[in-house]
Amino acid sequence: MESKDKNKKKIIGTVVKDKMEKTVVVEVVRSFKHSIYHKYVQTKKRYKAHDESNSCNVGDRVVIVESRPLSKEKRWLVKEIIKKEEPVPIKEEV
Repeated sequence: MESKDKNKKKIIGTVVKDKMEKTVVVEVVRSFKHSIYHKYVQTKKRYKAHDESNSCNVGDRVVIVESRPLSKEKRWLVKEIIKKEEPVPIKEEV
């Protein structure tokens, strides 16, 4: 199975939404140098990725791998969770 994964693209991103069943939205930030202005520019792109076990939460850093089309917009799989985000406790004022 490792030989098949060698040719697939891998991207690291942050989970932005996890409201869907077995699907998360991952935002990937890419920075590059502009060809004319020679300044560094950041672009964001969002990918829908398949999360079979629903283990990803908002704020997690994940590795996604390209796969066959799973639905209309879903073409990526969550390979692993790099960093889990701890939930912040909410204080209620009385």
